[in-house]
Amino acid sequence: MRATANGIGIEYDTFGDPDGRPLLLIMGLGSQMIAWDEEFCGLLAAAGHYVIRYDNRDAGLSTHLDDAGVSDLVAAFAGNPDPAYLLGDLADDAAGLLEALGLPAAHVVGASMGGMIAQEVAIRHPSRVLSLVSIMSRTGAKGVGEPTQAALGALMSPPPSGRDEAIQRALSVWSIIGSPGYPMNVDRITTLAQRAYDRDHNPAGANRQLVAIVASPDRTAALRELDVPTLVIHGEDDPLIQVSGGTATADAVPGAKLLLFPGMGHDLPRDLWPDFVAAITELTTR
Repeated sequence: MRATANGIGIEYDTFGDPDGRPLLLIMGLGSQMIAWDEEFCGLLAAAGHYVIRYDNRDAGLSTHLDDAGVSDLVAAFAGNPDPAYLLGDLADDAAGLLEALGLPAAHVVGASMGGMIAQEVAIRHPSRVLSLVSIMSRTGAKGVGEPTQAALGALMSPPPSGRDEAIQRALSVWSIIGSPGYPMNVDRITTLAQRAYDRDHNPAGANRQLVAIVASPDRTAALRELDVPTLVIHGEDDPLIQVSGGTATADAVPGAKLLLFPGMGHDLPRDLWPDFVAAITELTTR
């Protein structure tokens, strides 16, 4: 399904009863909405949520800003970013999607860059956020939630030149940033990489998203002003956004609850899905 919001086309789908508690899922850097596993979405729907997942701009089947060109990552990391947009624009996309769907407000859940976007939605559009869940994310403050060298190397590895290479790159990246306490599901990662490549393959879009992260300001002060029930989930063994990113987020938002999981890296291990669903449901049913 497709909606027009904030001047762009946004691809989305839904799970569960439209009369359930609306729950908006926002995925991370370069990832498509299919990275929110259908079974996980089904568990959330079975817990009484009307689940909406969607492709961010420059990912999947939503609008790609190809006219903006290829972002200069070297310049961006050297302190001279020239962003095509900022995280705030991605947050406006999310708020616009809710409006397009006729939803005055929703519980907003974001993972990784999606957590940053979810935070921005709460900051920029507080009336649209019933609760906030920030998963394996960070505040944007310098020195907080920084990646390890190995994880940064994986993130910055060259884009694949074909479908087979895309699958191998996915397996390589997840072997580095995934959860050391849980076995890597090779079949699931392979299948997801195949689906993602066939659905959309545009590394330039992911680069523009990455520059948006680098160029966006620290959210700490704005997070301290929030008045919304908030849950922060993070893995103690996350190498891409280290656990200080989660603790800083929870420290910034008044009254936020922090859940840390040993052995969890920068992914959502299937064995932890019941814990995630229970924690999110406890928040949304307050």
